[in-house]
Amino acid sequence: MTQSKQAAKSILIMIIFGIGGKLLGFIREMLIAAKFGSGMETDTFFIALTATALLTTLLTKSLSTTMIPVMSEIGEREGRAGKQSHTNNLLNITLLISLLLVALGWFFSPAIIRILAYGFKGSQFTLAVTMVRIGLPAVIFAGVMGVYRGYLQSELSFFESAAAAFPLNFVYILFLLLLAGTFGIKGLMVASALAVGAQILIQLPGLKKSGYRYELVLDFQDRYVKKSYKLVLPVLIGLAVGDLNAMIDRSMASKLVEGSISALNYSTRLNGFVLAIFITAITTVFFPLLSREATKEGYERFKKLLQNAFNVILMITLPATLGMVLLARPIVRMAFERGAFDPVATGMTAIALLFYSLGLTGMALRILMERVYYSLQDTKTPMYNGLLALALNIILNLILIRSMAHSGLALATAISSTLTTASLVYGLRKKIGSLGLNKLALNGLKILASTLAMGLLVYGLYYPLEGRVLGNSLQELLLLLGTIALGAALYLVLIYLFKIEEVGWMFGLIKRKIASPQLKD
Repeated sequence: MTQSKQAAKSILIMIIFGIGGKLLGFIREMLIAAKFGSGMETDTFFIALTATALLTTLLTKSLSTTMIPVMSEIGEREGRAGKQSHTNNLLNITLLISLLLVALGWFFSPAIIRILAYGFKGSQFTLAVTMVRIGLPAVIFAGVMGVYRGYLQSELSFFESAAAAFPLNFVYILFLLLLAGTFGIKGLMVASALAVGAQILIQLPGLKKSGYRYELVLDFQDRYVKKSYKLVLPVLIGLAVGDLNAMIDRSMASKLVEGSISALNYSTRLNGFVLAIFITAITTVFFPLLSREATKEGYERFKKLLQNAFNVILMITLPATLGMVLLARPIVRMAFERGAFDPVATGMTAIALLFYSLGLTGMALRILMERVYYSLQDTKTPMYNGLLALALNIILNLILIRSMAHSGLALATAISSTLTTASLVYGLRKKIGSLGLNKLALNGLKILASTLAMGLLVYGLYYPLEGRVLGNSLQELLLLLGTIALGAALYLVLIYLFKIEEVGWMFGLIKRKIASPQLKD
């Protein structure tokens, strides 16, 4: 199978499942908004969820990322039996570490809440501590899931990772539909922990198919386990920095008016839709291709692949940014405004979404640039850059929160992401030479011109008709979707007429997939 066919299938699978998972995620968020609104309880829940999600995300992503090269090495040297033995050893050690983290989390949960939400007092502080403790079992589930995900991906099985959001969201949705009225916000925290554990269930068929069998193996001197945990460190720091940025934003928002934390959370979900679906798929596929080319002399093919990835990301994020800027309020209204989520919450969430979206391109290119450096076996530069982004975000938060409240926190994130991504691009140019920035700039101008034309059409279509449909949810939704569809159609026509190389490249991948439905992973 050619690289293009492999890439086409991988991208399509990830995008299809990503869209499905995100749609379920939006249903989950809409139900949370409808059941609990935007106030003290949801602020507390999201802070507690941030605390537990930090540990679960770090464990899952760092373990699965670093296991893949190690498992491939074991497979070459010791075969599948050795691979399974070392996986079981890593799993058992990870379980012990996870139990220790749960015990520490239980003991230090009051201190964690004081850091994450220093504005919480009295009953809200007590509720936050309780909910962190309720959610801590998710850490154990995340450790298991991370090890199994790394093992499965080393076996070239990606379905389980792509579909993981489905069982997670199903648990949430079932609770919100059937049990939220009985068990309240604490029950929602229980559901959050069970939702993480449910993702393990979808891994079981793939594990069985691969011939995996669990064994009680515990060897702390296993050199491959040591190697895995050694590789985890730089990835762990990089992931932690990103999560710390979000935690700091929410902690500072805890001193603002009620509902500020929830507004940041809901707007982040909307802004993250593009990142989680399209950008993750693109960077995941390009990463191994870049790693392969990085070993060759001259970096010519490496630079070409980088230019392709750069342009594809610009083609997606620039129109998405302008679309969210122009349609922030109707998007939030359609997504969340029902039940306890009132027009005030819509306004707070919409302004945060507008400012977060200004950093969408920077955030997306940052994901790409980190993987570019990793492909060159440079893990320190992204780590140091992440620390710089953290410091810059804190400084900008302190400046902008005074006049812009929670929307200033969103703008600070956008600015720090964009500036530090530019720093990564500059550093790469010094590292491997010219990146063809002139050509990238020319394509960027073509994409920008197409985006602005799309924006004029969207604005001219939507707002003259908005007043006629307000109050009728179905008509509002049809107007919003119709406007977006027409704007997207115009944009696609324009970038095609501008003859941007990557337009043909992307459609070529899809055509090859359609023409070869028999392709296997």
